Amino acid sequence: MQTVWNQSVSLPSFPPLKKDIKTGVLVIGGGITGILCAYMLKQIGVPCVLVEADRLCGGVTGCTTAKITAQHGLIYHQLIRRFGEGKAKLYLEANQAALDRYRALARDIDCDFEEQSACVYTREPKGKKKIEQELAALHRLGYPAVSVPRTPLPFPTVDAVSFPDQAQFHPLKFIAGLLDGLDGLTIYEHTTVRELMDRTAVTDGGRIRAEAIIVATHFPFLNKHGSYFLKLYQHRSYVIALEHAADVHGMYVDESERGLSFRSFGDLLLLTGGGHRTGQQGGGWKELRDFAKVHYPQAREVRHWATQDCMSLDGVPYIGQYSRRTPGLYVATGFNKWGMTSAMVAALMLSDRIAGHRSPYESVFSPSRSILRPQLAVNAAGAVLNLLTPTAPRCPHLGCALKWNPQEHTWDCPCHGSRFTEDGKLLDNPATGDLKRRGSR
Repeated sequence: MQTVWNQSVSLPSFPPLKKDIKTGVLVIGGGITGILCAYMLKQIGVPCVLVEADRLCGGVTGCTTAKITAQHGLIYHQLIRRFGEGKAKLYLEANQAALDRYRALARDIDCDFEEQSACVYTREPKGKKKIEQELAALHRLGYPAVSVPRTPLPFPTVDAVSFPDQAQFHPLKFIAGLLDGLDGLTIYEHTTVRELMDRTAVTDGGRIRAEAIIVATHFPFLNKHGSYFLKLYQHRSYVIALEHAADVHGMYVDESERGLSFRSFGDLLLLTGGGHRTGQQGGGWKELRDFAKVHYPQAREVRHWATQDCMSLDGVPYIGQYSRRTPGLYVATGFNKWGMTSAMVAALMLSDRIAGHRSPYESVFSPSRSILRPQLAVNAAGAVLNLLTPTAPRCPHLGCALKWNPQEHTWDCPCHGSRFTEDGKLLDNPATGDLKRRGSR
């Protein structure tokens, strides 16, 4: 599916692995998280190899809306309530540090980097209290967020909380610039890791022995450690790009889960929404197109695409050691729709850890923190229900019954988010292979 990003940038191609090799660090996954990890490791002189099952940035990175911000919805009030002010402030500082690193790198990379404010708005009177609580939480953390009752959006808003000096960019131009500075990094595309045995990755073309391994595959594929099949679920969102729509001069997201997200890119407006848990039904592109007909009647749709996000139990990503029993194996996942900033947080933290330095943010993002959250019961109940559903086809990941997605004409797993074409070809992990038999609707 062509997006506004990949229509204008072609990344270099790399050969598949065809021999056994050794390296200092193996990075599995060629999206922005894996590439940033490799970049940071190279900067500190750590030898590494990066492998990608398909093409670099052929998955979620190429389908992002590319907002670089510490504003992650109305999260800070919740973080203070769940974890206390100390950890909430560390979360804020980690994401601000990520933004600062992007800002520094973008000085030397032509990637349409723009400073913009990031706002969470509400259209409902009952949402005003939530905005006020978030604003108060941010002030407790010493952050200069402001209230913005009026916005350039095509409908009235009751209130909004605005983060100044955040950013947006062209992600694939940024990646292309990073790759130009990664001379000497060994990259293999079309190289799927089928199994991890100790610190050896098994692929169809050879084995890779490494001193440390980073799993940056969006949804972790190793099931026997970390319980990620319980700690994560996946969520689909839909995007349309409109020309002849007014510039919104910033980045906006509704506090309501059913609301819409806005940002401009050049002379285009990127409108996002219609989302749903993968394997369930939602408004999709129709919801966005219906909205555009009413609020942007002169606009014309020039692109549309969809994306998928891993959602954690408590709204905080899992970044660090894969599990307590896997020294030398690391993970970055559960970015909760804020993948650009979280990818940089992961790269900074994991490169520090591999270099022997402790990050002040480790306790916040630890994958081994408590899983006793309400979402755990929802995830577990959904998995049991779909495991017991007597229908075909079944997901090869853990055997859940797949659901037909009529908007995208795909088979989607409601348990863990694997997706397949109508003919059974794998589109999204954590499954690592195609369907064994073709399903029928």
